[in-house]
Amino acid sequence: MDMNRIMHIAATAGKIVLENGGETYRVEETINRICHAYNIDNSESFVTPTGIMMSATSEFGQTISIVKRINVRTTNLEKISRVNDLSRNIRIKGYTLEYVENQLSKIDEVKRYSNKTNILFSCIGAGFFTLMFGGSLKDFIVSFMIGGIITCSTILLNKFETNSFFINIVGGVLAALLALLSVKFGFGSSVDKIVIGSIMLLVPGLAITNAIRDTISGDLVAGISRGIEAFLVAVAIAVGTGIVFKIWFLANGGL
Repeated sequence: MDMNRIMHIAATAGKIVLENGGETYRVEETINRICHAYNIDNSESFVTPTGIMMSATSEFGQTISIVKRINVRTTNLEKISRVNDLSRNIRIKGYTLEYVENQLSKIDEVKRYSNKTNILFSCIGAGFFTLMFGGSLKDFIVSFMIGGIITCSTILLNKFETNSFFINIVGGVLAALLALLSVKFGFGSSVDKIVIGSIMLLVPGLAITNAIRDTISGDLVAGISRGIEAFLVAVAIAVGTGIVFKIWFLANGGL
């Protein structure tokens, strides 16, 4: 049994789950499941949103420790599902270490949806959120366009590795400014419905959900960290929209 190799496989699986939006308890569960599948019963792991720390002691008293730093976090539930299935089937189907390593490599290289697909469904999402909140057909069309513009700006800024806080400020600015201009020139009818529908693309729903689930499961460090992250995203959106509304009111005396 190559304990060192098994530990690195488990850490890699946990890293993939954590980088793609998985909860802290799920990452620890995945790591421990892989270790136990290969008869490492005394493994321990501690996971935060920005790092994985794990260790195990061999039957000869040798302790191996691994630290994985998480620099990029995104959302890809397909990768989480595939790693989860792989880890659950190791013991059942008797997967070899080589097979698991190859599968993890393939999962990690899975491409996300294309930019065109992301832009299209961002447009659809923003438009239908506006309808859900009571917007008119004109508001739907405006939000549809704004959703695409926000996503295009996000993709562009991500290419320059821009801070996510600034990206959300820009998204808030675009949502508010374009909503105000569309109503002013008669393309839309309700500023609030358009803005709310558009900024729903930026709302950190997964971060909030994971923060609550981590806190309930007892992972207080991860829960608080994710909660603060979600709060900062909300602040950035509020700052972006607030700046635009403040300048608009000062310049025009109201809507």
